[in-house]
Amino acid sequence: MTITNSGRPLVSTTRWRLRPLIFLPLSRCRDNEKKINGRKRHLICDHRGLALLVWVTPADVQDSLIARDMLVRLALLHPEVAIVWADAAYAKNQLVPWAQKYLDITVKTVRRPPGIKGFVVLPRRWAVERSWSWILRARRHCRDHERLPEMSEALITWACITLMTRRLTRRQARPAERRDAAHGYVMAQAA
Repeated sequence: MTITNSGRPLVSTTRWRLRPLIFLPLSRCRDNEKKINGRKRHLICDHRGLALLVWVTPADVQDSLIARDMLVRLALLHPEVAIVWADAAYAKNQLVPWAQKYLDITVKTVRRPPGIKGFVVLPRRWAVERSWSWILRARRHCRDHERLPEMSEALITWACITLMTRRLTRRQARPAERRDAAHGYVMAQAA
């Protein structure tokens, strides 16, 4: 403590707080092709829209390079999967013959019809888009607030688990009963 000429201790208004330095790998980047900052979220789901595999990567990683690692993980975790429908961006770098040769998985790409502008519903791809809309209902996923991509993956998986448990616990709808059957009146069938 330093004492001034007036006999009072010198009080500093600046406080220094030391924090340990944490070196995190670069998890956010810029993808110039899609014009986005941050991260890309990759999802493999089944035909009902239930997530099988989620992976979050920096935005500058090419989709076709991620696809190989995702297909290897898919083959290890779900060996029953034989056909994968993929976006055209995932089919670069000889992914289709590689997956057939080494993993025994048939990759079929869904391409946009040539010459059509604007929004088009693509076959088979709507299942993944529907899954993303279900996941994005959870408010936390509309923005990427997480520091680590692993945390983002965990929260997406958590949203998928919530969706699956709600489907399992919902009541089954009973068929409507005919209230007029006792009176002998038969309602006309809709055409």
